[in-house]
Amino acid sequence: QLQLVESGGGLVQPGGSLRLSCAASGFTLDYYAIGWFRQAPGKEREGVSCISMSGGSTNYADSVKGRFTISRDNARRTVYLQMNSLKPEDTAVYYCAATLLTYCSGQPSSYHHWGQGTQVTVSS
Repeated sequence: QLQLVESGGGLVQPGGSLRLSCAASGFTLDYYAIGWFRQAPGKEREGVSCISMSGGSTNYADSVKGRFTISRDNARRTVYLQMNSLKPEDTAVYYCAATLLTYCSGQPSSYHHWGQGTQVTVSS
């Protein structure tokens, strides 16, 4: 059974950091590009970052550039999203997703497998 499980969310103060993990089970990540998305209440799901199958290409939403870093460890079947200098507007449920496309895509419709999400709340 193909499964993605996110972890690492929580409550953090503005300016703080969190590292999200996306662990795959039932399949190897080697052949998938991975994206991180987020959805705040009342808003559409938006792309945050993605990393290509090889890890050689990454993309970031303008709103997180310079603050978030995506990385992958295929041996551990895990993709990470390091989030620094967090802002209240980063509050959302964060999802990871996998696509057989070899390149990054910021479109949710491009992704075949989704995790259940992890809540990130940035508040003082």
